[in-house]
Amino acid sequence: MTQYYAPKGGLPPQTQLLTDRAMFTEAYAVIPRGTMSDIVTSQIPFWTDARFWVLARPLSGFAETFSHYIAEVRPGGGSTRPETDPDAQAVLFVVEGEIVLTLEGTRHALAPGGYAYIPASSEWSLGNESSAPARFHWVRKAYEAVDGLEMPEAFVTNETEIAPTEMPGTDGKWATTRFVEPDDLRHDMHVNIVTFEPGAVIPFAETHVMEHGLYVLEGKAVYRLNQDWVEVEAGDYMWLRAFCPQACYAGGPGKFRYLLYKDVNRHMPL
Repeated sequence: MTQYYAPKGGLPPQTQLLTDRAMFTEAYAVIPRGTMSDIVTSQIPFWTDARFWVLARPLSGFAETFSHYIAEVRPGGGSTRPETDPDAQAVLFVVEGEIVLTLEGTRHALAPGGYAYIPASSEWSLGNESSAPARFHWVRKAYEAVDGLEMPEAFVTNETEIAPTEMPGTDGKWATTRFVEPDDLRHDMHVNIVTFEPGAVIPFAETHVMEHGLYVLEGKAVYRLNQDWVEVEAGDYMWLRAFCPQACYAGGPGKFRYLLYKDVNRHMPL
């Protein structure tokens, strides 16, 4: 069974050394899992018994196109008004526990691996009806409407229901689980899962216009970010600005997997 890393909070002991892998540069940022403590969580209006680790937000010199949270909802918690921005579309991805998503009047129970796409201006609510905390990713982006293209519809699925697409010439060592077809131009963002088998690589420095947010779900690797090689492991987060060179070597004993955001399918704003 697939395991997804989820933060639990807490606070490091007073005996811990300050040395860490956290980095914030003009081209990329690395937020190690050890930084996701109790004291860096945020509260959001109209949510009860919930807290959020904010991993990325639009900011000068940082993320430009999206925000990314990890939400923790305790038993009985949730929201009947989770989104206050009518332009915001969302992807939810459950990594621990269970949530009930009510989307346009239909209830959906999401367990680990559960994935939901929520279009802008949707009516939705979310609750934890179980006896244990639930943790999930919440990726938000202002939808860029295009005259002549319909808005995409909502959908709910699970990672286990989608066969990964092998990258050409890799013998399945590098694959992507795509929740949206790449040629569906109604969508202006993709949130996928990328999987590398041990020893697999991105064999060149990708340099492209798409901005990225990467959360490591499982395993460990060495990632090339701009001119640096950085060790990352399950629970770490990486932000890569547009055109930041990037590559990867999955050097751990098991699979290396991450949740990947990128902006797609639109003209460049001028």
